[in-house]
Amino acid sequence: MDWKSQRIIAFDTETTGLTPHDGDRIIEFAAVEIILDQGGSVINTKKHEMFVNPGIPIPSEVVKLTGIDDDTVAKAPPFDRVADRVAKLLDGSICIAHNFAFDQNFIAMEFNRLGRHWPDTLAEIDTLDLSIRYFPNERGHKLALFCERLGVSLDGAHRAANDAEATGKAFAALAKRLNAPNELDEMLEWSGGLGRPPTSPWIHKNKLGALVFTSGELEDQLVEDHPSHLQWMLIAKERSANGWRELYPESLRRWISQFLKNRASGRTKPPTKSFGPTDWTIDSNSLPIETTG
Repeated sequence: MDWKSQRIIAFDTETTGLTPHDGDRIIEFAAVEIILDQGGSVINTKKHEMFVNPGIPIPSEVVKLTGIDDDTVAKAPPFDRVADRVAKLLDGSICIAHNFAFDQNFIAMEFNRLGRHWPDTLAEIDTLDLSIRYFPNERGHKLALFCERLGVSLDGAHRAANDAEATGKAFAALAKRLNAPNELDEMLEWSGGLGRPPTSPWIHKNKLGALVFTSGELEDQLVEDHPSHLQWMLIAKERSANGWRELYPESLRRWISQFLKNRASGRTKPPTKSFGPTDWTIDSNSLPIETTG
């Protein structure tokens, strides 16, 4: 499967803060479809952007950063009224974000409040990981710096549609510059991205589209809720006539390893600094691995 012929969606969120598990909410969501030719060049983009009423006041620091205030979102719909639209955009797509775990955690939390799950994406790619992987000697890995290194303009940063479009174009530019493989599975190896799990008797999608364990004590329980069990699956062995061997196949163990890395990166933890002009900013392009002070 040539990944360039698949639907490619770069997305971004603006939020009231850094921690979705402590009540911070989405105030803007944007998804930009990146359309490539067979050579990997961007030939068109399609923007989908929406304000979201978070139901809570927007902190002044966020207003200064994004320009989005309470009046901006006062007449915007709450997330439950845009959830179907968001899911349709992400479902079945190659999804790209800068610091993917940050935006994914916020969107997943909004879906969880509605009794829904993260969409069934075709693949998930983090351009932050790509920056670290392919520009290892550079100190900064914020989106603006990643784009600058690839000759991609980023106008109006800290607005979801602008950041999403720049992210998608920067990914395409890097893939073309470094001659990324055409086959989806090989491109995911190249990018460190996460694809769908291999067919196996241990993990499957339930009728709601969520990944669950197939059998055992955790049967029908969500895979994402049991990272310690996934860690055990990586090292579990069984005795055979020829000695000890891995209990689970290599393809599944590779997928589990990438799932844990992508979904448990730890990059959504709030920084210890203040919101001063030389400190980390509060969006998906802010990283605990980088300071400017």
